Amino acid sequence: MERAAADSRSSGSTAAVQATNDDAAASKLSCVNKGYMKDEYVHLFVRRPVKRAPIINRGYYARWVALRKLLLQFLKSERHNNDNIQTKKQILSLGAGFDTTYFQLVNEGIAPHLYVEVDFKEVTSKKAALVERYSLLRDKVGPEASISIERGEVLSDHYKLLSADIRDIQKLDSIIGLAHLDPSLPTFIIAECVLIYLDPDSTHAIVGWAAKKFSTAVFFLYEQIHPDDAFGEQMIKNLESRGCPLLGIHATPSLQSKQKLFVDHGWQRAVAWDMLQIYNEFIEIQEKHRIERLELFDEFEEWYMMQEHYCVACAINDAEGLFRDFGFSKDPHISSQSQKLHPLQIKE
Repeated sequence: MERAAADSRSSGSTAAVQATNDDAAASKLSCVNKGYMKDEYVHLFVRRPVKRAPIINRGYYARWVALRKLLLQFLKSERHNNDNIQTKKQILSLGAGFDTTYFQLVNEGIAPHLYVEVDFKEVTSKKAALVERYSLLRDKVGPEASISIERGEVLSDHYKLLSADIRDIQKLDSIIGLAHLDPSLPTFIIAECVLIYLDPDSTHAIVGWAAKKFSTAVFFLYEQIHPDDAFGEQMIKNLESRGCPLLGIHATPSLQSKQKLFVDHGWQRAVAWDMLQIYNEFIEIQEKHRIERLELFDEFEEWYMMQEHYCVACAINDAEGLFRDFGFSKDPHISSQSQKLHPLQIKE
């Protein structure tokens, strides 16, 4: 009886977490409509467009640009030799939801050799149906694509959409084969507001699995921190009221604990910055000036607190020496402080 009740609570929580996918897509569309970024595809995934508050728009933009800058670094990284042969690369997105990054990369002509998205079947079935319905999406996955709404799958030469509960490590292993992911190729793994909703044991298993599986890889993590101050406690209450408890936040409540999560589970090095530091020191001044003119903004105190409660952590395995300069590196167009603040943690 207790097991059945626990399963029921878990199922309800899972459904609520899946619903945050719709919120993320709506937030991105709100940013696009205000001119923060360009995305020709996200409107296809939003049933009811909403206008977000300026603080939400700016926060989502910072999240988007942090991923984009690091992803472009990864795609541009090459072996330090003179053979002029471009390195094949692949991207694995865990809990991908309605993310449109693949379609955008194809549109820009910079898509990797293989892009794999994994999520619950309830999500991937909806995404597969939209890919089948809209030629704007279908044309990007290629004429050879096989689409199954029932299985929640899209299988093409360079793009795979697959359903799985990522807590099931055996299933993740089977996806490697089904998607034709090559563990020897440089791989960029994305987990945006995904692992924080899992119990710590599941997170440890996923992080450790990825470290063992991919010897040349970057793991990009975006999620919440600092649950124990007043803002953090309210943040947790708000999410719990929506049925989305942050099951993992007390296991990794700080930037240091995010880094330790990766280093302790097999990654060579890791770095974590909160989103306020990323906004101040990783995003170009000219770009900040552009977006800060888009909307009237007077929520500065709340902005600082909100951005200090979200972070990006990047873990690196670098068997091939591709990522020597990867990360929140010094940019002369950003800030003179950036060079001092590059807290890599190297596993001894």
